[in-house]
Amino acid sequence: MQSTYDLLVVGSGIAGLYTAIRAKEKGANVLLITKGGIEEATTKWAQGGIAAAVGASDSIESHLKDTVDAGAGLVDIDAAKILVEGAPERIDDLIRYGVRFDRSDGFIQLGREAAHSAPRILHARGDQTGLEIELSLSSLAQESGITILEHTLVRELQLNGQDVVGAEVLSTKSGNKTLYGASKIVLATGGAGQMYSVTTNPEVSTGDGVALAYMAGAEIMDMEFTQFHPTALCIKNAPTFLISEALRGEGALLFNSNGKRYMPEYHSRAELAPRDIVSRSTLMEMKDTADDHVLLDVTSHNVEFLQARFPNIYKTCMEYGIDISKDRIPVAPAAHYTMGGIRTNTWGETSLNNLFAVGEVACTGVHGANRLASNSLLETVIFASRTIEHIFSDQNFENFKNTVDDELYSLDSNSRTGKIPNMETVQELMWDYVGLERTGDSLDYAVKQLTDLRSYAELRNDRKSIELNAILICGSLAAHAAYYRRESRGAHYRADYPEIDENWQKHIVFKHKI
Repeated sequence: MQSTYDLLVVGSGIAGLYTAIRAKEKGANVLLITKGGIEEATTKWAQGGIAAAVGASDSIESHLKDTVDAGAGLVDIDAAKILVEGAPERIDDLIRYGVRFDRSDGFIQLGREAAHSAPRILHARGDQTGLEIELSLSSLAQESGITILEHTLVRELQLNGQDVVGAEVLSTKSGNKTLYGASKIVLATGGAGQMYSVTTNPEVSTGDGVALAYMAGAEIMDMEFTQFHPTALCIKNAPTFLISEALRGEGALLFNSNGKRYMPEYHSRAELAPRDIVSRSTLMEMKDTADDHVLLDVTSHNVEFLQARFPNIYKTCMEYGIDISKDRIPVAPAAHYTMGGIRTNTWGETSLNNLFAVGEVACTGVHGANRLASNSLLETVIFASRTIEHIFSDQNFENFKNTVDDELYSLDSNSRTGKIPNMETVQELMWDYVGLERTGDSLDYAVKQLTDLRSYAELRNDRKSIELNAILICGSLAAHAAYYRRESRGAHYRADYPEIDENWQKHIVFKHKI
């Protein structure tokens, strides 16, 4: 091994940066590895903000209830309590680290988003909260003496029995492989939104951490639950661009292409219903009108307000000839957030010794079957803080939970029929057959196709093949889990099993047979 570190952190979004910074504050020798540049991460694309019950009219109890309600019966209550109770302290951390949340008359501004019963969304730079956090933390990380390897991929985790002892990494510039040892490794690689051909996620979101952990033998949970955001910009030949839920929090309304406002017919909260309901309702309206989009109307606000509150959305829409102060915005659902991931307890531990996971790559159970808007950025700092507390403390912690009450599976064996995989084929397969609306037949087809494609995926020494391999593993996990779960719950909708089945109020867990 070239070097050994106290802590190896993989990923440079808010989860990885916050983890590395907190560890450095503890005096640890930290290596941070990122496959792109230090500021290339999903975090910076987060528009809406970070949820915290810090307003005078809000309460921790209300935030907890909203989180549990959105999660459709699968939220881990202990994890959710930790999330909402720790929010104010972690917000103070971010401010201490240089994050400048938007203020009015000296007070932090609080927005409202879907399924929240009160305004509790802190935002920065209007609709560029993630960018503000990412730049603040990446700057601090570079100044703090953390060793940072950019343009470097973790190719494989190194094991000694059930202990993770290091990682083999690949420089995507030189092609050189290096083995680093570490007392502890934290995976903070983000989600797997690139499983789908239509996604709000950047190109880096290829599920690398889930694939690494699965192949090493760690437990993976809840992969059938991908959240589809109901409002992504839908213009021919334009890239998918997120139109923040915060617009609906400020009163934006949804209309079908015939000009009919439709959400009041589907839910009492109308446009502020949980994301899964708004997305499926939108899909139904698109089918009924035989159109590829619906229309989001925020013209009740003047141009000055929109430019100040949503500068990036306003600017981007104008680039495509849409003045959101006058024009309705064409939108459609897109894959957005991976609720499932590497199974952890509330201290970031995985089922493998010395391996931890934080952020979207982890599955703490806090989101259940459907994440409450803007709880994702909060989750990263809450559980990253607890992970560092666990790693650098001598006190006793809870043991990692076993899978007694859950359904444990492994992926189907590979077979070869001659199909050579590529990223676009996998993404289109997932969108068409494991998308917003699923059936047993569509999932059965996807499982068989992905099993076959996986047999030809080779872990070569280049970024493209490593990412394709990761997407194939994540897609297979998602398709298998969706096929096994014969009910509809949260973000998982089966047209052939359209109701919740209480017999399925449990988790689907995968473990690779090594």
